[in-house]
Amino acid sequence: MAYAEAPVVVASAARTTTGNSGDQAIGDKGVNLSVLVDVTAVSGTGPSMTLSVEWSQDGGATFAQADPADTFTAITAAATKAKSFTIKGSHYRLVWTISGTTPSFTFSARAFVTK
Repeated sequence: MAYAEAPVVVASAARTTTGNSGDQAIGDKGVNLSVLVDVTAVSGTGPSMTLSVEWSQDGGATFAQADPADTFTAITAAATKAKSFTIKGSHYRLVWTISGTTPSFTFSARAFVTK
């Protein structure tokens, strides 16, 4: 079976502050959302980044704070991480929280729905 390349949710760029991907509609009906995060560079003193998925039941107008099950383990060095999440809404966004002294994370994220 051939797989199509997963759509980019967050384009590769250096980020130094907390942020989010913005609203992403789940176009295909499915059970899981699989997210692949590619961190290519990390700098600063004690840098840490936690990523989570927040879900919306109202078409992206409001988002519920992520449950622990919807959170990646903290990232502190360049790495590629993947995690699947049970779909809990019609829309989602990827949220990142960056901490440390002058932290910088260069990363991108892709996501796709699986049945």
